[in-house]
Amino acid sequence: MPDQHEPDGVFVKVCGITSEADALLAVGMGAAAVGFIFAPSPRQMAPAAVADIVKRLPHETVTVGVFRDESPRRVIDIANQIGLRAVQLHGVESIEDTRWIASRVNWTIKAFPAGHRNIQRFAEYGARSLLIDGANPGSGELFDWRLAEGVVDPSRLIVSGGLRPDNVGGAIAHLHPWGVDVASGVESAPGVKDPTKLREFMAAVRTAERAANRAGRREAAPSIQPDDGRHPTADADRRAPTSGPDLFDWQDEP
Repeated sequence: MPDQHEPDGVFVKVCGITSEADALLAVGMGAAAVGFIFAPSPRQMAPAAVADIVKRLPHETVTVGVFRDESPRRVIDIANQIGLRAVQLHGVESIEDTRWIASRVNWTIKAFPAGHRNIQRFAEYGARSLLIDGANPGSGELFDWRLAEGVVDPSRLIVSGGLRPDNVGGAIAHLHPWGVDVASGVESAPGVKDPTKLREFMAAVRTAERAANRAGRREAAPSIQPDDGRHPTADADRRAPTSGPDLFDWQDEP
């Protein structure tokens, strides 16, 4: 991933994008990344539709595919087909499956609900970034930020879960994360981004990062290596692992 993807301040990902207009709006407002959900959700997208949107985005945009308990091979196939810059695993993916995926994409984000016991084993997953969400990922519920204190190097941490323009500054001040992730907090309806809310969210992020910089609390951004041109499907002859007995139970189905 080219160096220009490293943000000057807090990395902002706007997730649950469902249209080209919203993707361009998010990028135009200053978001470094946009996320497309391929798991069951009111914001679920088809790969072909996402491919059309990605083609029209600025080259430097970090495009993220969000998957939940998808087969590792399909994750890689979709990422390669669309040309996604990163994948986010938002289910109960095992260490083995996550490592298999992470070895084939340039940037893997592994999500956990706040307080989950396996956050302490994050390094074993081989992912570049850790995303901490609420107890019911995708619900827009805010979690107790104390559950994310000291769980991982802040320079690898992305905070999600119930963030809105009126509370994202508090999350940044409390946790000093490398990045933040928002979906429902900047929407007028599921999957429809609200320009005013998005503008207010970005302004709140920048205000909080300036305050953090003055206090000397901002962490250095993690080193993101340039895209080496690998094509995940070139490894198709290597058997993808299947989810094994080491899966952990962190979320009941809604």
